[in-house]
Amino acid sequence: MGLMKWAEEKLKKMTICDIKLIKLGVAAFTLFLAKVWPPLLSLEWYWYLIVFVLAYAKPMYKVLT
Repeated sequence: MGLMKWAEEKLKKMTICDIKLIKLGVAAFTLFLAKVWPPLLSLEWYWYLIVFVLAYAKPMYKVLT
């Protein structure tokens, strides 16, 4: 069994609440990284936008098709 198949099986067991808690944890960890490593926040605004678009392009494509 491959890693992706294993992960998909585990994701099927998760509820919406579990997914929201994961998202909250990722947001908190991101704020932590920004706090302990100030150069992370010194990037121009468009770099954050590029990362956002690249991260959401494939999931949104799957949702909308």
